[in-house]
Amino acid sequence: MSQSLRGRSFLNLADFTAQQVRLMLDTAKDFKLKKQLGQPHRLHEGKNIALLFEKTSTRTRCAFTVAANDLGVAPEFLGANDIQLGKKESVEDTAKVLGRMFDGIEFRGFAHDTVEQLAKFSGVPVWNGLTDKFHPTQILADFMTLEEHVGPLKGLKLVFVGDGRNNMANSLMLGAAQMGLDFRILAPNELHPEQSLVDEAHQMAALSGAKITITDNFDDALSGADAIYTDVWVSMGEEDKYAERIALLKGFQVNMNMLQWTGNPNVKFMHCLPAFHDLNTDTSHKIHDEYGLSEMEVTDEVFRSPASIVFDQAENRMHTIKAVMALTL
Repeated sequence: MSQSLRGRSFLNLADFTAQQVRLMLDTAKDFKLKKQLGQPHRLHEGKNIALLFEKTSTRTRCAFTVAANDLGVAPEFLGANDIQLGKKESVEDTAKVLGRMFDGIEFRGFAHDTVEQLAKFSGVPVWNGLTDKFHPTQILADFMTLEEHVGPLKGLKLVFVGDGRNNMANSLMLGAAQMGLDFRILAPNELHPEQSLVDEAHQMAALSGAKITITDNFDDALSGADAIYTDVWVSMGEEDKYAERIALLKGFQVNMNMLQWTGNPNVKFMHCLPAFHDLNTDTSHKIHDEYGLSEMEVTDEVFRSPASIVFDQAENRMHTIKAVMALTL
């Protein structure tokens, strides 16, 4: 196991070189094979990590928990009602306490500044399980899944459709710029990413050979795409934005027509989940009752089609998170 990343925090994929991202991906592939073969890989036996969750989660919590157990690490879950971040205790003080008890800290929550403070003051590796700005562990899983289903990342044509300002669009853009993809964001002009992040992506792309396109033109975005990626239109904590987002994004739903628009019969569909593709949840029923929509960002036809690789993405969250922990602890 390489020690080149030992002690590093994982807050944003752009903090790492392409070679270091490659190391994470190759390590994850090795762990996945070992898992499939039933080969033990308890590399960090006896260590302990804290899992801090301001935002609820299915995939992130399960991925960190299973990955930790596979590595011989004991995870301690601390939910929103178990921690006092910024309420009765400052983030700095919390970080210093946890850093004396745990060997690593995962944080999933709202403000990106919180995870940065945890990394600054804890003295142990801190891993970003999601903030309002970035979701780097998801991007590693996405890249691993793309390599499994499409091929090498260099030059691969990936399109993100939807809210181009959210944490997934931000993270995919910077990750794609780092690893040399042909990345396009297809979104209405009102939902294009902030210019400072676009500028950063173009600077990285100049070194990697990546291509970054931000557009509301369907032809420019979809032509020749290898994969189309979307996310929910309204993120956790923005529940008052449904009417506004539906008005802006109803023409950007991923459907079979959009897949065919690419001209690629092998185009893949990706989603970080959860997805509003049917009426099998309480939230989707509420949206249907208020706005008349039975599907939102993706149709059920696309979600359940052979093009969909969303559950491979979900599984690969565990393998890539395991790689990040193994390399940084």
